[in-house]
Amino acid sequence: MKSRRGRTSRLSGSLAVLALAALTLQVTPAMAESARAAESVGQTSSEAALAKAEETGARVEVVDERTERETVFANPDGETFTLEKSIVPIRVATVDGGWTTPDATLVSRADGSVAPKAAAVDVVFSGGGAGSNLVTIGEKGRSVTMGWPGKLPAPKLDGSRAIYENVRPDVNLILTATAEGFRQVLEVETLEAAADPGLRSIEYALDADGLAVRSGAAGSMEAVDGNGQVVFRSPSAQMWNSAGDSTDPGPAPQTDGVRALGASAADAGEPVAVAPPEEGEPLDGPGAGDESAVMDVSVDADSVKVTPDAELVARTAEADLPLYIDPSVELNESERTVLSSDGDVFYNFSGGTNGMSVGKCGTAVIGGVSYYCGNGYVNRMYFEFAPDKLKGKHVLDATFSVTETWSFSCDARWVDLERTNNISSSSKWPGPTKLDQMGDRYVSAGRGSNCSPSQPRAPINFNDNPEETDENLTATVKSFAAGKFPRLTLMLMAKDESDTVAWKRFDDDAVLKVSYVSLPAVPSAYGIKAGSSRVCSKSETAPSVITDPKPDLLATPETASGGEAEGRLRVYFDIDVKNGTTWADAPPPTTGSLKPTTGYVSYSSTLKNFPEQTKDWDTPLVDGKLYRYAAYTWSLYNSDASHLSSSASPWCYFLVDSKAPQKPTVSSWTVYSECVSGGTCTAGGGPSKPGTVLFGPAAGETSTNTGYRYKLSTDAAWSQWMNGATYRATITPPSSGTKLLHVQAKSAAYPLGGEEQIVRFLVSEGPQAIGRWNFDETSGAAVDRSTTDPALRNDLTLSGAARTPNGRRGEIVKTPATETTPAVLGQDQGLWLENSAYAASTKPVLETAASYTVSTWVRMDATGHNFTVAGQDGTYYSPFFLGYCETAKVWCLRLADADVAATALDNQRVNSKSPAQAKVWTHLAGVVDHDKNVMSLYVNGQLQGTDTITSNWASNGGFQVGRVKYKGTYVDHFPGEIDEMVVWQAAKSADEIATEAKLTDGPDGSGLPHLELVADLNASGASGTTVKDTTTNYNATLSLGAGATLNGESVVLNGTGGAEFTDTPLVDATGSFTVAVDALVDGAALANKPNGHAVQILGQRTATGSSWGLWFEKTGVDPTGHEVLDENGDPIIDETTGEPKSETWALGRWHFGRLTADGTGTSVQSDEAAVLGTEVQLVGSYDAQAGTVSLFLIDRQGQPTEFTAEAGTGGVAVGKGWLNSAWTSFVPGRVDRIRLWAGALQSAHHKSAVVGD
Repeated sequence: MKSRRGRTSRLSGSLAVLALAALTLQVTPAMAESARAAESVGQTSSEAALAKAEETGARVEVVDERTERETVFANPDGETFTLEKSIVPIRVATVDGGWTTPDATLVSRADGSVAPKAAAVDVVFSGGGAGSNLVTIGEKGRSVTMGWPGKLPAPKLDGSRAIYENVRPDVNLILTATAEGFRQVLEVETLEAAADPGLRSIEYALDADGLAVRSGAAGSMEAVDGNGQVVFRSPSAQMWNSAGDSTDPGPAPQTDGVRALGASAADAGEPVAVAPPEEGEPLDGPGAGDESAVMDVSVDADSVKVTPDAELVARTAEADLPLYIDPSVELNESERTVLSSDGDVFYNFSGGTNGMSVGKCGTAVIGGVSYYCGNGYVNRMYFEFAPDKLKGKHVLDATFSVTETWSFSCDARWVDLERTNNISSSSKWPGPTKLDQMGDRYVSAGRGSNCSPSQPRAPINFNDNPEETDENLTATVKSFAAGKFPRLTLMLMAKDESDTVAWKRFDDDAVLKVSYVSLPAVPSAYGIKAGSSRVCSKSETAPSVITDPKPDLLATPETASGGEAEGRLRVYFDIDVKNGTTWADAPPPTTGSLKPTTGYVSYSSTLKNFPEQTKDWDTPLVDGKLYRYAAYTWSLYNSDASHLSSSASPWCYFLVDSKAPQKPTVSSWTVYSECVSGGTCTAGGGPSKPGTVLFGPAAGETSTNTGYRYKLSTDAAWSQWMNGATYRATITPPSSGTKLLHVQAKSAAYPLGGEEQIVRFLVSEGPQAIGRWNFDETSGAAVDRSTTDPALRNDLTLSGAARTPNGRRGEIVKTPATETTPAVLGQDQGLWLENSAYAASTKPVLETAASYTVSTWVRMDATGHNFTVAGQDGTYYSPFFLGYCETAKVWCLRLADADVAATALDNQRVNSKSPAQAKVWTHLAGVVDHDKNVMSLYVNGQLQGTDTITSNWASNGGFQVGRVKYKGTYVDHFPGEIDEMVVWQAAKSADEIATEAKLTDGPDGSGLPHLELVADLNASGASGTTVKDTTTNYNATLSLGAGATLNGESVVLNGTGGAEFTDTPLVDATGSFTVAVDALVDGAALANKPNGHAVQILGQRTATGSSWGLWFEKTGVDPTGHEVLDENGDPIIDETTGEPKSETWALGRWHFGRLTADGTGTSVQSDEAAVLGTEVQLVGSYDAQAGTVSLFLIDRQGQPTEFTAEAGTGGVAVGKGWLNSAWTSFVPGRVDRIRLWAGALQSAHHKSAVVGD
């Protein structure tokens, strides 16, 4: 194997799969003690570390917060924390729960395979033999295995390298383990080998487990999980020769005017090399002078085909050997790259021994001697950070640090740190657009004793200089932590890229150091105490009535998502009084408006929440006055002298009236019982089971109550007023779990009612399912999961049916985690039916003469005929037909009048309110209540209607899925997917159906809903006029229209048109769904639009308007000018003024909801002004069961907003909106990626897990 020298490229050389590695960090006594203290009192480890740091006067690591790249320290001030985010992994986890130092040294394992000693992902190299398992990389139970097309010799191990010699004649295969995975390269040593027909294209076997592999721009690849999050990434596959190897002289140690740079060379008058020539790691990529080319890569289900560049092979002479061929795959954590003006790309570079360079690598004359670095190319270095532990934090200070390993001269030169748009594995020179300067430094380091005084390698720290207003690192990181943009990309560049002396080298050890406190959020559980709960009327015209002039106010402080562990919080309680038409502050309580009055409350590591705060407002309020109450969360720092405040909770309006009826008594329960105050609850009854309770006057009531009204917490409205001094009410809870009963009394003087009483009670679970099929088996029958007793199971035999990886639960845990192994994740499966396929039991599952419920998820592939999802055999008919009715084009539930040769199906029938849609996931439930003689149809958890049952008969045949018996023959075979089918021998309530439609982890709805990715379109690598979904099996296609083009990475929109998905709405707009888009909106192009102008990035239309959409609305213009940049990212100078040109940008907000022409549509908007001119990730989610829409950036924006769904009638559109039956609201900018899911997000944490950040 020949050696080589020269400038090298990216971290992952070929088929390079990235694995994280890690640093051993000693657990100091202070760390261990703080951890034990936290455990003993139930406080977070952050809180314990903070106390220890304050006590010792030295910062203490919060060990529980460690990740491979992140370290959190509690600071000695006892109030703040510092996060250090490394761009490369600094530690890896061990199987016993500890941490260890990254060690890429290869060792043989017991099974003969080869692996690094310590890596953050599982990387295994072949030990020789069959080539099918050349290399496997795995993470969280998901893996990609690449196979070599032939046999492999036993590898020779050399540190981190495994060398497989002569895998073809004179061709060596070299795998190199790294701290982040591995890189692979084929080394071609002779011209004969280069001409080998077997190298004209190389087909690697591919086996992806739990992942989908797709091709991207410029020969790149990605392996994504079930939600489209990138797990492994491949930069552009490339090849290069060694044309530059023989031209590099040795390095010369000299510098400018301090010590001779090499007298012998200078005396000879020859150019002197200014630095060691090799950058990065050997075999990473092309060196100085090497010729390179990007290779074509094609991906299919079981192979990756790489096609070397025939022209480069043909022009490579023997002196230019070896020739290297490199496709690659890497773990996607953070990204870094070096871009060169000569076209070279060093994606995820490794610093190696000497680092990588920035600036002009050319020639400069110093002291009469010519020193050279290279042929004049210019490099720029980029580091891209994910938010991770910055989420939910308020940034106090930020520093970016990276080690300078070498400089051209001992004389300092300026180096700039700039924020840019984001990088990718296919980024090329001149790189992404520059957005803002973060700072600059005038430095020289790395030449060591060649300078006087010595200039060793040194970390270069960029931190805002208060005297330089153009340095914005802290402000930018603060916006990043607040979620205004999803990635922070920082670029190192020479300030003067024409000055060769400004050339420098830097390592890959970049660190972002951030001091912070938790970012407060609007308090939760706010209101005025009333019995076992609280009241809060948000209507000034219908205030709550309070009889006590000294009410107890309730609120729970909160932080933004991600800030919980470090929160040091108080609640500020605020009451205003209305005097005439104006509001004024009410006199505060004697203990002040804060709770706690001193100190703070912190997050409970055991209860997973902040403690509720109660404020006794002991300064009496005035009788007869109208008041309003709001609460704020305060986050404390600076010895509690400084604080951050959240926005206010919504106002709670209340009227103080000591003469109004007091809280009534609630007693004499039947079936149910009141929960003991501060104690346990005794469950009783069940869903839809009635019970009674007696209402009476409060003790000491001075007037006579004349009536009562009541409601459950699940009810939308109060009951009618029930007259009487006492009243026994019947309550019928619709679902199991803890419920609240609200009661109000009235009197002759107060006919609108007095103070509200609230009591808690617990409802037992209802009847369990008697059949539950999730169709997730690998083969054979569909197993009934409703019981573990085989004798009681009703398994379904499949006939012609197949399982598909398109199960409605999306990505699920296939194998639970153990103490030593992580959980194995994979795609849920569903049942696929076509032609006459079906599934059936051998005996009846339901007693159809009694009440029953059938629930299922369906994705109908086409319309054009009646299709039945479920039935159960009688002699001639099924008693029920749940499915699609073609004539009305709706979902329908029908009951057969009788089991005779001919009978009617339409006498007992319920249709859906909206037309049924094909190719979208929809939840159906039919309820047949023979006790009440009522049949009901639910679609997406919403009641569609009811009908009277007029007949009742029992069927004695098998339960049928995907077909139904009609006149003695099986008909109406269902085309498409069916999943999560459940049957109960009971009439389930509306609340229970809604819970089932949420499809949560918990049977009681306590878990998070499952989401299924139904479209994932990435414009990277797309060409022509379409973008295809290459991730899921749903095969969505986006067709570009006028005004939309592809540039290899994005759909570029010029503000006059857009693109549309063909032939499918993708999601059912009346059911829960989530949409995410990565986009950039051009602020300059919208500057002259009127305020209120909206541009829709993504949305679905109805016949005349919008069903739903994500859009930007202009509200003004940015008063600060934005520099106009040229193609290299440099400011364009105004020839008249000599100053950089600037342009005005629009200001506005992001929205998710329904865009309307008159602006009256419902939406939720971003909390702060939208960031334009840079990539943002926008996520909108509609929760059909709650009837609300939510908007997410990194965190949830605002509060979930009530929303009335409208079924879409057309496909999803990109870059435009359909208003007043015409296309408008065109976007100027670009869209990089679009994803849509069936199912709704519940929180910012849920969003991070599913969508990513």
